[in-house]
Amino acid sequence: MSSKLKAYNIFDLRDIALKRVPKGLFEFVDRGTEDEVSLRNNRAVFERLRFKTRTLRDVSKRSTETTIFGVKHKMPMVIAPTGTAGLMWYEGELALARAARAAGIPFTLATGSITSMERVAEHAGGELWFQLYMWPDRSMSHELVLRAKAAGFKALVVTVDGVASGNREYNVRNGFTLPFSFSPRNVVDMVSHPRWLLSVMLRYLVTTGMPMYANYPEAARAKMTKGPVGRSSLRTDSISWDDLDALRKIWPHKLIVKGMLNPQDAALAVDHGADGIGVSNHGGRNLDGIISPLEVLPEIVDAVGKRASVFMDSGIRRGSDVIKALALGADAVMVGRSTLYGVAAGGEAGAARALDLYREEISRNMALLGLCTVDEIGPQCLQFADKDLRPASLSIVDDKTTV
Repeated sequence: MSSKLKAYNIFDLRDIALKRVPKGLFEFVDRGTEDEVSLRNNRAVFERLRFKTRTLRDVSKRSTETTIFGVKHKMPMVIAPTGTAGLMWYEGELALARAARAAGIPFTLATGSITSMERVAEHAGGELWFQLYMWPDRSMSHELVLRAKAAGFKALVVTVDGVASGNREYNVRNGFTLPFSFSPRNVVDMVSHPRWLLSVMLRYLVTTGMPMYANYPEAARAKMTKGPVGRSSLRTDSISWDDLDALRKIWPHKLIVKGMLNPQDAALAVDHGADGIGVSNHGGRNLDGIISPLEVLPEIVDAVGKRASVFMDSGIRRGSDVIKALALGADAVMVGRSTLYGVAAGGEAGAARALDLYREEISRNMALLGLCTVDEIGPQCLQFADKDLRPASLSIVDDKTTV
């Protein structure tokens, strides 16, 4: 399948996904919030970094392998939690998890997924992480944590930057909201994409019925056509450090706090038991005008020190982007949209193609930079195109970096 996709980069997979799935669903995945200032900046900020290369180095034995939480992985990447994978492709979560297992990287299952964590663990396997939102009734969130523990998930990723829904006006215009509701506009949109309608939506309807949030507790489980339109009824704006303390008490494995852009918050999260920090602005989907994770990444790395692993997401589309994030201190990156484009374009094979592209690009760029291992990637590889982007904590002179 992947050889038939004719996708030579992530943007090609995006183009294929755009043609294959309904417009409302595609824009739900692809776009940002309000005027999409942050969405554009998440990409533009990578372009303000230039590479500085070393030559006459033997890179014939280079490797993209790295270690995350003491476990060796084939790339410094993690598939980020994306709740719509199961709508882009039938049981898309399984497709993503299997592609991640084959690629030798972790897969993160979202709270809002429509394939249950138990089914993913049984039928996909690999290194599995689970993403959690805190709800007003904390006992329901804690129930999911205990389920993830029982199912064998190795890390818990608690998202803390979603205390209110992003203002995604295009979703309302397209008639695409979650929970889902039928309207003349989105019905026409779906009918005009018959391959998706037959292979995804109708397949659900004739097998398991209307898709539902399979990871919600029984008391909260609902079909995607139920609930207040365009709102996340279980979202809470009262999340606090006490919630992180409570999670640390009941979760025995690695705990990652995702959605942080403030160095002081990141250090506090580690004080409260976090093993990892996810530097993220939710892909530009929540607060428009917010800074890019890449812009604050070095400060957060400095604040956390060696006490926790640091992950970064938002705006990554190329292997060169991965290397730039690692050069600024990230231990690994999380990718969400890239693999969603892949799974929409061709299921497991499409997701695998996305990951293959990243591996090829990372390896190629490492060779051109004169690097043999991921551990060698550092600030000495970069030249800042303008003084505004260069973090105050980094002083780069003559290929030597002092902090």
